[in-house]
Amino acid sequence: MIHVGFLGLGQMGAPMAERLFGEGIQLHVFDPRPEATAPFIARGAIAHDSPRGVADAAGIVLACLPSGEVSKAAALGPQGVVHGTAIRIHAEMSTIGSACVRRIEAGLATRGIALVDAPITGGPPGARAGTLAMMAAGSPAAVEELSPLLLRIGRAVYPVGEQPGQAQVMKLVNNVLVATHIVTTLEAFAMGAKAGLDPDMMAALVNAGTGRSYVSTDVMGDVLSGRFAFGASVAVLDKDIALGVQTASDLGVPMWTIEQAARVWRFAASHGQAGQDMTALAKLIEGWAGAEIRSRPKP
Repeated sequence: MIHVGFLGLGQMGAPMAERLFGEGIQLHVFDPRPEATAPFIARGAIAHDSPRGVADAAGIVLACLPSGEVSKAAALGPQGVVHGTAIRIHAEMSTIGSACVRRIEAGLATRGIALVDAPITGGPPGARAGTLAMMAAGSPAAVEELSPLLLRIGRAVYPVGEQPGQAQVMKLVNNVLVATHIVTTLEAFAMGAKAGLDPDMMAALVNAGTGRSYVSTDVMGDVLSGRFAFGASVAVLDKDIALGVQTASDLGVPMWTIEQAARVWRFAASHGQAGQDMTALAKLIEGWAGAEIRSRPKP
């Protein structure tokens, strides 16, 4: 029996943790919300009252948490996993930036705990379907031991280096692209809609041509339908693109275009949209353009 811990049972964490149920694994979980842990307890998981409690029981602990401050507290705080008696490997799956991950790594190393920097990409739909792409940076031995668990959660593991923090940069490469593509795609579709083009026709043509992207093929469906429930919130995209811009600045890499997209996300998050789905950014851009990007009733 392998004892595995999971911290954070939110929109991404819960469906990932669910995939760890199975023969030969005893799952230990922590989330401050009883309503989040209740379904896991019903299926046989053991809930603990702190990250330290999980780390006292599980040799491998995975964390999917909302911010760097929460991740640092869960790892290094008074009730953090660093004080656990059973933990050997801590996998940080949150998007918190390389500097934060390195601070966590240094703190855990004082107790002989290996950190694997293990962010994921694929969004809530990928988490539910088990199709996430898993990145991993850390000691080869720790990555090898962790990989079977990651492959229960996602479809492939991509080792990106031996230094924790490298996977965070890779995740930010992906996320700043998505965040920027959302802004540029919505602006382009708003232009077409303002000129009288049918939004469904635009989507079909873009996806058949060179403008195609994950945003045009997958994300825009939530805008066209007016569902606005793709998964991640405006606040998450705002956080991720800001982390990307800061990382680029630290490395001396100019980001003229991505900085402009970051300003759009910051405006949206600070003007009432932080808790809304990321696709709700369309409402802001539609308001500026004076045109709606929606599927039109068919005759």
